[in-house]
Order: sequence, then C-alpha cells, then structure tokens
Amino acid sequence: MDQLATWELNCKRKRAAAKHLIERYFRQLTEGCGNGACTNELCASCLGFQPLDHNAAAIRALELYKINTKLCDLHPSAAFPDNNSVSNHFNLCYMCPEVRYLTEEKVYEILSICEGKKDYSPLIRVIGRIFSSADGLVQSFRKDEEQHPNTKEQHPNTKEQHPNTKEQRKTHQAKDEDKDEDDKERTTAMEQESEASASMEGATGSTENRLGPVEVSVDIEAVRRVYDRLLSNEKMESAFLNALVYLTPNVELDLTYLDVYDTNPDYLNIFIIVMENSSLHSPEYLEMAMPLFCKCMSKLPLPALAKLTRLWSQYSVEHIRRMMETFQQLITYTLVFYANVLGGDLDTGHNEEEEEEPPSSELTLQELLGEERRNKNGPRVDPLEKELGVRTLDCRRPLIPFEEFVNEPLNNVLEMDKDFTFFKVDSESKFSFQSCPFILNACTKSLGLYYDNRISMYSERRITALYSLVQGQQLNPYLRLKVRRDHIIDDALVRLEMIAMENPADLRKQLFVEFEGEQGVDEGGVSKEFFQLVLEEMFNPDIGMFTYDESTKLFWFNPPSLENEAQFTLIGIVLGLAIYNNCILDVHFPMVVYRKLMGKKGTYLDLADSHPVQYQSLKELLDYEGDVEEDMMITFQISQTDLFGDPITYDLKENGDKIPVSVDNRKEFVSLYSDYILNKSVERQFKAFRRGFQMVTNESPLKCLFRPEEVELLICGSRNLDFHALEETTEYDGGYNKDCRIIKDFWETVHSFGEEDKRLFLQFTTGTDRAPVGGLGKLKMIIAKNGPDTDRLPTSHTCFNALLLPEYDSKEKLKERLLKAITYAKGFGML
Repeated sequence: MDQLATWELNCKRKRAAAKHLIERYFRQLTEGCGNGACTNELCASCLGFQPLDHNAAAIRALELYKINTKLCDLHPSAAFPDNNSVSNHFNLCYMCPEVRYLTEEKVYEILSICEGKKDYSPLIRVIGRIFSSADGLVQSFRKDEEQHPNTKEQHPNTKEQHPNTKEQRKTHQAKDEDKDEDDKERTTAMEQESEASASMEGATGSTENRLGPVEVSVDIEAVRRVYDRLLSNEKMESAFLNALVYLTPNVELDLTYLDVYDTNPDYLNIFIIVMENSSLHSPEYLEMAMPLFCKCMSKLPLPALAKLTRLWSQYSVEHIRRMMETFQQLITYTLVFYANVLGGDLDTGHNEEEEEEPPSSELTLQELLGEERRNKNGPRVDPLEKELGVRTLDCRRPLIPFEEFVNEPLNNVLEMDKDFTFFKVDSESKFSFQSCPFILNACTKSLGLYYDNRISMYSERRITALYSLVQGQQLNPYLRLKVRRDHIIDDALVRLEMIAMENPADLRKQLFVEFEGEQGVDEGGVSKEFFQLVLEEMFNPDIGMFTYDESTKLFWFNPPSLENEAQFTLIGIVLGLAIYNNCILDVHFPMVVYRKLMGKKGTYLDLADSHPVQYQSLKELLDYEGDVEEDMMITFQISQTDLFGDPITYDLKENGDKIPVSVDNRKEFVSLYSDYILNKSVERQFKAFRRGFQMVTNESPLKCLFRPEEVELLICGSRNLDFHALEETTEYDGGYNKDCRIIKDFWETVHSFGEEDKRLFLQFTTGTDRAPVGGLGKLKMIIAKNGPDTDRLPTSHTCFNALLLPEYDSKEKLKERLLKAITYAKGFGML
C-alpha cells in the first residue's frame, strides 16, 4: 500500500509539473516574456511573432511541451534594484506566487512603478495571474473592513487614500450617469412619473418592493476605478481578455462538480468583478471569451443568480444598459433582464385570485385513453422568477424599456418551428429562445403560439378519433357552431354554454362556423365574421353590458348591468377563441382589462386610461396642499347611479359617511376608491369574463410568453395600417403581376383612399379591418384575375385573404366598382 501511495503521489507531482510547464508555454505564447528585444520566435515578446488566439495558443503549448522546447527566462526588467525599498516590496509581494489577491492600492502601486520604468510587463503578468485564478479573484478587491490583515499592515492609510463612503459612491454613480445624457434624462423622467406611485405606497404595494442593499464582500467602486485606469492601456486589455479565457473553464468545473458557492458565497465575487469590465462588448471578448463565460454563469445555483440579479437591479441605468447591450449580442442575458425589472417600479401585490376548478368525478377522454393533458399544471414558471419573487407582470415601468431587450436580427432569422419543438418537447436537453421571451418580438411569439394552438387542435382531433374507435360513438372532431344571423347571441350562447358545462376541452378543437341559409365554407373567413357580429351585439350600448367613454373611445364593464354571468362568460370565450383560432377582433378595452386577464388587479395608476376624469380628480386630491378636510368635504362614502339613473351609495370603509378624507388618510381613500371602481364594482362581471377566457387559454403558453400590451396586440391587431408594406408582400395569380396596368391602377386607387375606406377594404378582403401582429407586411394577400372587363363587382375569399379582381378597362371604373364592393359587402355565398 505504501508503494501504491508513493506511486500515486509521484503521478500527481508529474501531472502538476506538466500542467505548470504547459501554462508557462501558453503564457509565453500569449503574453511573452517581457523582453522587448527577445529573439525567440516562439515568444509573444519577439518582434516578428504572429499573435495567436487562445485556442491556437493552447494547442501550440501542448506541442512545445511534448518536444521539450526551451522557455524564455524572466527578463531582468521585471526585477528592480535592491536599493529601492518600494521595488523590493514589489518583487517580494507581486512577483512571488504566494501573493494571491489584489487591492486597488496594490494595483496603483505596481502601475506607478511600471510607468516610471516604462515597462508594463510586470503588471501584465500580475493581472494575468490573479484574473485567471478563481481563488485570486475571490480574495481581491475586498471592502476595507474585510481586507486581509496583511493588507492593512502594509497599507495603513488605505481608507484615507480611497475611502468608500456612501457619499462617494453616489458621487461616482452621478459621474457615470453624466456620461450618457439620454439615460440621465430618462431616469429623471421616470422619477417624475413615479412620484404618483411613490405617494401611493400603501395603494400600490410599492413599500413591499423597495429592495434593501445587497451585501457583497467585493468593493465594486474600487473595481470600477481600477478598470477605468487600466483599460486605457491596450496591453492591459489583452491581459484581461487572456486571463478570462483561462479562468472560465476552471470556474465552470468548480461550479459543476464542487458546489463551491455553497461552501463559499464569496465565489460570486468572480462574476461581479468580471462584469464590471467595460470592454466586454468588444468583438474580441464576444468571440473568444463571453460565450464560455455566459455558459459558466449559467452553472451558478439559483440563489447565486438571484443575488446577482438583485445586486444589478441597484445599478444605474447606464450600467444596466451596458450589460444589456453586451449580453444582447450573446442572447443569454436573463439576469440583466430581471435586474432591469427589479430596479423599476414594482407592484408585487394586487393579484387577482385564481379560481381553482373543482375536481371532477368524471373521466375525461384523455384519462380514458391513458393520456395526460398538456400543461396540466398551467404555464411553466422561470425558476429565477420564482426565486426572486417577482414577475415581469409586476413591473409597471422598468429601468430600460422592455422593447430595447428585443433582438431584431435574431427574430429575423429564428426558425420558429424548430425552436417550438425544443420549447415543448426537449426543454430539458435543448435550449429554446421561447424560454427567454423578452428577446422575441410579439410577431415571433405569436408564431410560436400559433404552432402551440395548432398542435393542440390536432391533439384534440386525434384523441376524439381514438375515443370513437374505442367506444363506437361518432364524436365531432371539430368545434362546430351553426348560428342564425338574426339570433346570433342566443344560438352562440346556448351552444357554447353546453360545451363549457359538458366538456370544456372541446373549446380547444378547431372552430368551424356555419351561418344558417348561407353556403360559405369556413376556412377562417366565416369565423372572422362570426366573431365580429357577436362583438357588435355584445358591445351595443342598448344592451347595457358595457359602458362607452366618448373621450377615450374605450369600453368598460357596466357595474349595474342586469345581464347574467353567462353572457360575460361568452365574451371571454370569444376572446379566447379568437386568439386560439388566430383571428383579430375589433375590441376597445383599456389596458387594465388585459392586466387583469393576466392576473393583476387594477390600481390607481390604471385609472389614467380607463377612467381619466376620475384619475385626474384623485391626482388633484393627492397633490392638494391646502386643508383637504375643510376645503373638499369628502368622506369615505361614494355615490353612483344605477341602471335607471337612481343614486346609490357605497361605503369604502365601515361607517364611511362619518369618516372625512384628510391629508393623513387621502392615500387610503384613493386606494380604496380605485379598488372599488376597477375591481369590486365589476367583480361579478369580470370573474365570469375571465372564466370564459381561461376556458380556452388555460393550457396555453400565453401567460409566460406575452405581456399585457402584447396580449392586446394579439387580440386586436395593429392599428397602424401601412399599405405600402402590404403592396410589397402581395402576391398575384391568374395572369396578373405587379407590372400590369390594372395592378398599378389598383394600388394607386387604394393609396388614395381615406382611412375609413382603407379599413373597409381590409374588412372586405381579409375579414377584419386591423393589421395582424407585425403590421400589414405580415399579411399575405393574393390578387387574382377574375376575367376580362365586366360590370361585376370584385369579390374576395376572406379565408385566404384573396381578392378576385376583373380586368377593368379604366382606372375610374376600377375605383367605382371597388368602392361599391367594399361598402355593401356582407354575407357569404358560393361562386
């Protein structure tokens, strides 16, 4: 056993020696020996040496080790005269391998000596050694109170030379922000806009969301100052780059196999220090170092990622933007995104209560066939989001607008069919960009949602077919609705209510609508008209389900509505079916409706677009500097009118009529009043509405992919109608092409239309007067020849966005026939 132990020890020593020699060859090839007159062609200090990247240098180092090539000796310029006590101290502390960490003072001391000698090779070697060592970085740049005892003895005036007070940190941060005037202005604007929410801490829950300081042992301000001083030297920049390349694999191994963060939380210092390097966005870093470093960062345990995110959330807008721009080029910047969210205006409270479906004793088709439903437990949750206790939905205003995180070049080339497969099937082993939805635009995400919906439809169809074979019953694989135009609400309500009660899963089948007495076959166009007719009926002010605000052109739930919950559920189902079947609706809701659909209650800030008059009144109440109680004479009892115009009162608090609103309790009054208007007064109607919406979308990735404003875009489409973009993407058939006279006349005619006629044309051709997500350029319209000159009107196949256009003999006739067709178009027939 002794011989075996001795043999193992010798093997370890040989391996260590071999590793040491290979490292020396690598450094000689990447950094050189420091001798400006070196003649060794295999040394980076040699005048004619061709620089190598880190991969080539590593391979070459192995080759040199195998043939035992001679190494360069340390150049004498690296040492200094013995009679200089500072130089002796330098040689002792910095050139010896026993020194394993750096401080700001040490760096400046070496730099001063190097500047005096005009030889930076000693500092380059020190930077290379410390910044390539995990242990060295963990111990470096500690805060004054945590510095190694030896450091305090050697540098007794550290605090006097480089104090690290809060005032100085603020001063330094202010200087950073001054570098980017746009960011400074935006920060100021954000603070001004946040004053209302800040004054409403009790109302919006913001007191719960202000994060305290994140304690780390590294002196971040000192690290920034060191980088600012050293990165102006090109050779220093190369040293940092090479060190990071060498550091990353070792750190990755530590995190993968040794659980180093659990035993030493200060291991996070490595990532904090590296990320303060302002040159990380340069092409050299992005090509050689950052991809591996990002992979290395992904190995950090969840608590470490959360701590890093909280720390970054307290950085200035400029620092967040720099990291965003760096990582955007590498895609993997989830931490920066969540830091941006945490650093913004948060409201983690005011969440809508989730309605849990009561367990059913009846077996579903899937259970009978031994299959489980997809996403049975709802949409996936990002583990980091769960660890941080915050969602994107909780952030009303981030430090940097969400739109700036979108990577447009990626969206232009992303193969969504493959990415969707990774997202749904191989999520554990394959990376999907949909797991980072903030880098995708709404158009790309809508395509992913389309794939998900289609797969769900096919799944329902397959399960129905299998069940029919097993049970011998002929079930309909589609969601078929047969309705009468003059009784569309009654017919749709009865049919959909029966489906919702018997088997809600049928709502996720592909929709086919048939109008009684009409021959149209639903390939999408009939469904579009069905949705539009239902909405026109439901939003008719005479019915009283919704109120209409002339100033905002928006609808809101009518609190005293006499309609039963089933009709509000029908509206929710219609919105869900529209998303599920890729249809655009002409719906005019304020943004708070979509926030509530996604799970957030309405608050005072939401009144700005839903009830602007009340919002302005409440804002004036909050800003009033006089005696609120005497001048305004408001109590905690409010008055409204019912459906018949009679006044009704509501106490915001018990005995509200006896509690006057004063300066001390006006925030509470505003909070309770907003909660009543947006939540309590319409609770019955909205719950039914949301229930219907979730019947269709509860298994969809909608909530994890889209923000409320994107859900509105998904349902309502874009209001920006760019007909030039439509012209660019239109295809032609039947003998037409873009150079035909009739086609040129057609586009000149359409471009001359007013806004209303353009919307009528879209309605006639596509079944909706809105542009799809991404604009009209994403709409694939076809113009096909429909015979020679004739008196017949143009016709369309709205299912396929196809316009059948006769070859009229004049531009005037074309315009007259087209206007008549789009003005009086209604109903479906067979050609």
